[in-house]
Amino acid sequence: MKSGWMLCGLVEQAKSKLPAVVANSASLRWAGRAKAPVATCAVVALGLLFVVGCNEGKAEPKAEAPPAAVVVPDMDANNFKVEHPEQFPLATAVAHKAAPALNVTGVVQPDINRAVPVISLASGRVVEIKARLGDAVTKGQLLLRVRSNDVSGAYQTYVKAENDERLARVQLERAQTLYEKGATAKSALEQAEDAAGDAKAGLDAAKEQLRLLGIDKDHPSGIVDVVAPISGVITDQQVTGASGVQGLSGPNPFTISDLSYVWIICDVFENDLDAVRVGEYADIHLNAYPNQPLKGRVDNILPVLDPTIHTAKVRLEVRNPGLMRVGMFVTATFYGKQAEERAAIPATAILHLHDREWVYKPIGAGHFKRLEIITGSMLPNNMQEVVSGLKPGDQVVSNALPLQNTVEQ
Repeated sequence: MKSGWMLCGLVEQAKSKLPAVVANSASLRWAGRAKAPVATCAVVALGLLFVVGCNEGKAEPKAEAPPAAVVVPDMDANNFKVEHPEQFPLATAVAHKAAPALNVTGVVQPDINRAVPVISLASGRVVEIKARLGDAVTKGQLLLRVRSNDVSGAYQTYVKAENDERLARVQLERAQTLYEKGATAKSALEQAEDAAGDAKAGLDAAKEQLRLLGIDKDHPSGIVDVVAPISGVITDQQVTGASGVQGLSGPNPFTISDLSYVWIICDVFENDLDAVRVGEYADIHLNAYPNQPLKGRVDNILPVLDPTIHTAKVRLEVRNPGLMRVGMFVTATFYGKQAEERAAIPATAILHLHDREWVYKPIGAGHFKRLEIITGSMLPNNMQEVVSGLKPGDQVVSNALPLQNTVEQ
């Protein structure tokens, strides 16, 4: 083997000297010495045979590998010509029946019918706050305490009404006794009865006022307790420590909302209103919990459109499983009644690039076109729905990533 390689080296040297040898043989022929050129040509021919043999013995590794794909850009930035396109298998889009869907965004808001303001019947200064914004409270729970002068006035009214009622009752008993003995007229008895009735009514009103203020008539106090009228969550607070409270007026200290049912307010464009009907149900997906879908009923479509962007407010009523918080963003999906035929392709055929979705579609003669599509929901067997951009029967590259890598190279 070593001698063979040495021989090939000598042949390479002979190849470099071949032009000079041929020139010398020509000069010798004109000198009349023909035997030397004949021998020289024989040596040259033998050397050429060895050169051919050496070159045939060398193997080329590149000849055994498949040819690399080469991309030639087209005038269109989304068109590409690929040599050896058979390296990229194709998939055919299949038909998929789906109801037309309309996706809109919305915001969770409390049901105003279930929002109850907390009212203080007494005016005064806050001395203690027992609850805060966002707290869950139960009906009858103490929220704040107010020191009020209204208590002293109500208690004074009660004491005066009690004395008047006692005096009127005594006068009525005296009038009855005198009337029975014939010492007074019947009109005097009737006046006493009327005065006793008025005094009893005044006393009952004074007791009721104390009861509404939460004051025990036997143990009066200048502090009024304000309690929760319903169970729910405090969604608004307009009072702080040592602040003033106006009875039955001004900002309410708290607002309690029952969040067992909430509203979702969606913006639907004017052109899409035909897909929304009152009483139908929509799928609700919370941005915070995308894997826990909910159902919401269309409660109302407001009759006034936004004059700037021409959208209508659509109100959904949703039962809150405890996940929904006021202010959350959601996606509501409304479905039409008639099913539509859409395309479905393997999920690997979709290329996610620059916040968009693309596929590579063959257009013949090794050319591919990159098309933008809009996808829908995922389907079984790793298939994905295509809302627009493709139709059933279209062919796309089954795995878009290798072709994209080739294009980028």
